[in-house]
Amino acid sequence: MSPSVKIFSGTGSQELAAKIAQSFRVPPGKVNIQKFSDGEFQPVFLESIRGDYVFLIQSTCAPTDNLMELLLMMDAAKRASAYKIIAVIPYYGYARQDRKDRPRVAIGSKLVASLLETAGANRVITMDLHAPQIQGFFDIPVDHLDSSAIFIPYIEKLKLPNLTFAAPDVGSSNRVREIASYFNAEMVICDKHRKRANEIASMVLIGDVRDRDIVLIDDIIDTGGTLAKAAALLKENGARSVRALCTHPVLSGNAYQNIENSVLEELVVCDTIELKQPSPPKIKVISVADLFAIAIRNAYENKSITSLFIHSQMRDK
Repeated sequence: MSPSVKIFSGTGSQELAAKIAQSFRVPPGKVNIQKFSDGEFQPVFLESIRGDYVFLIQSTCAPTDNLMELLLMMDAAKRASAYKIIAVIPYYGYARQDRKDRPRVAIGSKLVASLLETAGANRVITMDLHAPQIQGFFDIPVDHLDSSAIFIPYIEKLKLPNLTFAAPDVGSSNRVREIASYFNAEMVICDKHRKRANEIASMVLIGDVRDRDIVLIDDIIDTGGTLAKAAALLKENGARSVRALCTHPVLSGNAYQNIENSVLEELVVCDTIELKQPSPPKIKVISVADLFAIAIRNAYENKSITSLFIHSQMRDK
């Protein structure tokens, strides 16, 4: 008898996990997160998982509690004799801490990888890591999904006549270049300089955007300051329209206000993170549930997930 698939969710990704389970056509697994008055919590699986493939879905934002909850769920699954434990982390927190870029700082994304392995993960499925090389921090398989599989069909439906893609900073230029190549479109870069985290000192535009319909692409939108400033810079330089597509809607601080007050036509995000408040008019949410359900099925059936990536779509054009 082959192992069964069980899909469970932590408290941080319950809506997305329910959609993934529905797409996969299995009922969501039953788990209770017991919370103590001091903030400590203890996950308890309410059904047998002995000998099963256990997929634990949890985005690690706000990172501390959700990450600890995921680690405890994996430990509980390991002690309950699960056959395989797969951490499905649509948004991988601490990914921005991927290197030692100044003295005496932690490499948070490496530490998180080590914690996940120690807790019992046999595989990780995630999406749009801030730096793809974070996969190298793991000694277990990592399936790194690409939001372009979600965003490309959306962009095609827009039918923008003078399409140009923009990177809001140099770090996102490779991601944007791949999508621009798919559409045979031009790209520009908004080169920013920060004095400190979440505060932009200056930004300059590299490229021509006059009379162009601009699509900004990024993996994370946090406070929204970078996108708002980039959109304003593009409009000042003659862009006809500016919209943004960002995978992970962290949306902290004054993000909602920054987006609503910006010149952006719209902000399109994925549901890798549940929005903290009702979606305002400018923000649209596209679900990644079907994409993750396919990845989970292929991982369970030992099939390739290559067809989910942009380079496969480019071959098929």
